[in-house]
Amino acid sequence: MYQYDKHDQAMLDQRVAQYRDQTRRYLAGELTEEQFRPLRLMNGLYIQIHAPMLRVAIPYGLMSAKQVRKIADVSRKYDKGYVHFTTRQNFQLNWPALETVPDILADLASVQMHAIQSSGNCIRNVTSDQLAGISASEIEDPRPYAEIIRQWSTFHPEFAYLPRKFKIAVVGNPDDRAATQVHDIGLHIVKNDAGEVGFEVLVGGGLGRTPIIGQQITPFIEKQHLLSYLEAILRVYNQLGRRGPSNKYKARIKITVREHGIDHIRELVEAEWHQIKDQLLLDDKEIERVKQYFVDPEYDTAAANDESFAKMVAEDANFARWIERNTVDHKVAGYKAAYISLKNPKTPPGDVTAEQLDVIADLAEEFSLGEVRSTHNQNLLLSDVKQGDLYALWLRLEAEGLATPNIGTLTDMICCPGLDFCGLANATSIPLAQQINDRFEDIDYVYDLGDLKINISGCMNGCAHQSVGHIGILGVDKKGEEWYQFTLGGSSGTDASLGERLGRAVPKEDVLKTVEALIDAYVELREEEEPFLSTVRRVGVEPFKERVYADN
Repeated sequence: MYQYDKHDQAMLDQRVAQYRDQTRRYLAGELTEEQFRPLRLMNGLYIQIHAPMLRVAIPYGLMSAKQVRKIADVSRKYDKGYVHFTTRQNFQLNWPALETVPDILADLASVQMHAIQSSGNCIRNVTSDQLAGISASEIEDPRPYAEIIRQWSTFHPEFAYLPRKFKIAVVGNPDDRAATQVHDIGLHIVKNDAGEVGFEVLVGGGLGRTPIIGQQITPFIEKQHLLSYLEAILRVYNQLGRRGPSNKYKARIKITVREHGIDHIRELVEAEWHQIKDQLLLDDKEIERVKQYFVDPEYDTAAANDESFAKMVAEDANFARWIERNTVDHKVAGYKAAYISLKNPKTPPGDVTAEQLDVIADLAEEFSLGEVRSTHNQNLLLSDVKQGDLYALWLRLEAEGLATPNIGTLTDMICCPGLDFCGLANATSIPLAQQINDRFEDIDYVYDLGDLKINISGCMNGCAHQSVGHIGILGVDKKGEEWYQFTLGGSSGTDASLGERLGRAVPKEDVLKTVEALIDAYVELREEEEPFLSTVRRVGVEPFKERVYADN
């Protein structure tokens, strides 16, 4: 993974010192709330219902064991001993005291972590595929390019005050595991007809109150022109994007693209790009420099000869179940990537305790070359585990409540903190996830349902991506009461689609009943081994709607 040099570290330390002074001046009454607000947002600090919330960036989801231990330490020292992982591969502290945030940032800076640009109208944390670098079908590892974009965009003076927040995702695999089509810019590493590797660029995607699938602005841009083309897009957005409080919900680039049309935006971007492309070349030397931080480790060539793995799969049904759901193939024979489920039915989705983080750091060092990855589904991943070590790893995870074998199933829900924490929320999310978990505790039945994604958001901002859930649940306020709208048929994958509204909202007490009705309808409507999403796309929403509203 990328390692800071002395210049990187000096820049980070200076930022911590600056924010410490800004906080001191605010607490002393020298800065007003209005003056302090943009400063704290630039450092990832929100004000929530009960306490501030600090969002910390994890570039492209990659952490060292040392960083994971520091996260655990910070959560114990300054918070309530747990953290929450988000759909953007970041983590959040829900209970820090405002006056301690500079100390938190200083502690994180000691392990090359920060909260810079994790909030505000700027380019946010650059995300990628959690299987980057280990997938056999990958064209090229996207992480070096995600890192290059991170370095280019951090503290970029022209993009510090964009019309609205801006999100970029990069993938190198035909299977889109980073939701690139619902990002402001989505980058796909592709090959052109000449066999050259470059980027397909999508623009104008996004979720929230106006979900939109991104559109292709160019089918291929050469590597050397990646940064100049991105800069051209951002410049056009800076010029055309709406600004001001009254335009907050119409300021994202997705609205700009929709209002002006992709063809006109493309013309403007191309014109801007041709003016700057020779001034911002990404040369091979720089690409190779960054790639050196992401070279393959020395894998054990004898790992494929291990016979104990197959033996334990055959002998232990619970282990076999975990292998089936929570591990994926690796490009190197004898290795697998293992998901650490943060969806234990007894805990809020995405939450992990300090003690569990310490164990995960130990396991990363013992079994996975000292690295941990965060995913877009609020789970973690150990990417390089020998198959002969999987049984020992599983036993350790099982003892810590981190081996729930539910990746990709109904109980692997994406869920925002909702009204329990968030000042923007209209409705609760976590209690609904608990109800659904309690109802669908029969793991064999859950497996029979197959791949099924439920996403629950407590407000229109859609932090849990309900618009692209197979079943999306959105909390809304009706005269002070919590109601929930359902959508069906969404997907954030390669076959990206937005869910279709099921019908009128249901009260909070009917959410579980509605989920049950949808599942019952699916079981009756599906063809043999047909996934939920395929069934919805084949028969449409109407049969599900009839089942849900049959009694009304």
